[in-house]
Amino acid sequence: MKSLLDTQLGLWILLDHPKLKAKVHATLMAPENQFAFSVSSIWEIAIKRALRRSDFLYDPRVIRRRLIDDGYEEMPVLGRHVVEVDSLPPIHKDPFDRILIAQAMVEGITLLTADPVIARYPGSIRKV
Repeated sequence: MKSLLDTQLGLWILLDHPKLKAKVHATLMAPENQFAFSVSSIWEIAIKRALRRSDFLYDPRVIRRRLIDDGYEEMPVLGRHVVEVDSLPPIHKDPFDRILIAQAMVEGITLLTADPVIARYPGSIRKV
């Protein structure tokens, strides 16, 4: 199974955050599962770090490198992803989350998230 990680979940994995449940950790380590992160997540981290948000003090270069080194596929943001945002219901206003949802829909993969609001979208979204 191929899945796209939302930004928060990607950070939790790298930081071995206590909110990352053992079951989720086991799923992430299973060799039959493939995971990707979006360029938009790195962009989100860079923007929020530049704004000096206390919850985004991570160097986006380091985060990107670690995800790649750990075997996560980097997914670019393409035009077909961007236009899909237009079809999403207005459940969530965060543009970074909306592009992640659109990417998962267009690519036919599951979006993994810890955000209950994102999980309200139709399609293959799994709250962990």
